[in-house]
Amino acid sequence: APPPLRALMDWGTRMYFFCFSRAGAACLGSVNLKGRSCLTLKDFSSDEIKKLLWVSGDLKHRIKHEKQYLPLLQGKSIAMIFEKRSTRTRMSTETGFTLLGGHPCFLTSQDIHLGVNESCTDTARVLSGLCDVVLARVNSHSTLEELDREASIPIINGLSDLYHPIQILADFLTLQEHYGSLNGLTVSWIGDGNNVLHSFMMTAAKLGVHLKAATPKGYEPDKSVTEEAHRLAKQHGTQFILTSDPMEAARDSNVLVTDTWVSMGQEEEKKKRLKDFHGYQISMQTGSVAKSDWTFLHCLPRKMEEVDDQVFYSSRSLVFSEAENRKWTIMGLIVSLLTDYTPRIPMLKF
Repeated sequence: APPPLRALMDWGTRMYFFCFSRAGAACLGSVNLKGRSCLTLKDFSSDEIKKLLWVSGDLKHRIKHEKQYLPLLQGKSIAMIFEKRSTRTRMSTETGFTLLGGHPCFLTSQDIHLGVNESCTDTARVLSGLCDVVLARVNSHSTLEELDREASIPIINGLSDLYHPIQILADFLTLQEHYGSLNGLTVSWIGDGNNVLHSFMMTAAKLGVHLKAATPKGYEPDKSVTEEAHRLAKQHGTQFILTSDPMEAARDSNVLVTDTWVSMGQEEEKKKRLKDFHGYQISMQTGSVAKSDWTFLHCLPRKMEEVDDQVFYSSRSLVFSEAENRKWTIMGLIVSLLTDYTPRIPMLKF
């Protein structure tokens, strides 16, 4: 095209993307999650997940980088029920809620006996009158569902046997920060078909992310979750591939992810599991078939058999940023469920 026409076309292209960006921000800005629970990201749309990540990035920027004090949760309290111990979930929630002006109350199985000394129904109704939100880290997902049915306040899944949604929010914020956007990335899971993988399966396609998962035979993800993941991939035009070959999963991937092979409560299976997962350790050899910009994630705590030191402590490893982002994303989630907060920074690129 002649120079004047080319300049006009360039201007038109810039205006299109400017308007598209403004329209996208306006669209996400209208998303309101106040009063919702978060048991699984299966229940959240693409725009709702993006809004959660945007709010999380906004809070991180304003509080960490701009040193602003934002008492958005002043006068509010959270009940934190932990049937399973945790470093990151407890620390991120307690410090994040306090940083926003609220009061966290930590309850272990020594303090509260769900369904034993008091029914889940009664516990949910009692806590609904004493606090503003409940985060529960439980053995069985059905416990969360019962709490949610009976409570009049939001219930957040801090981890269950089926899903770990707050971990996945942190993972995708970490990847967005590193790569600048998420759409078109390929994430490869190499390990157990567990709750973290299930949450990746319910989220990746909604963000335009391709997902490949390698699990040993007998350790595949839940059948109903797998069926939903295939449906989501088809709906959003992404790839979802299951295999038992770690190198096949890693090939041409941007992100290699694994998790513990022996979760809490599976200690008696350790010897068998270590044998069954032989060959699944992530190493530089695994990364040799991935894309040149590949990175590594692990929700922690990590064991040597899952990933070697050369990868874990390398510049490709994002695990410590990922751990820190557990704090900003739980803050973003809670603020979104309890307030009408609108992000101040420009919408993140997805």
